[in-house]
Amino acid sequence: MSLSKQDIDHIARLARLHVPEEEKGDYVRKLSQIIELVEQLGAVETVGVVPMAHPLDMVQRLRPDAVTETNQRDYLQQNARDTENGLYTVPKVIE
Repeated sequence: MSLSKQDIDHIARLARLHVPEEEKGDYVRKLSQIIELVEQLGAVETVGVVPMAHPLDMVQRLRPDAVTETNQRDYLQQNARDTENGLYTVPKVIE
């Protein structure tokens, strides 16, 4: 699929971009190449190919899920104007 200058005008209008007239030919060429590449990728037979999350055979290193801080809720809520059941209460703003 090849784009035209009218397609570039339409895309630029949708994206709210100004494309100078002297650059439109370059945009037509480059965007047409991108669309052709996507079409080539879409034509590749992928039946039976196992999806992968990463191209390298690596395992993500994870840290142990352990609590590292103590509960300081009571200490932090000392300066709050009003709390109830460990939660901050605020004035109602929506009726």
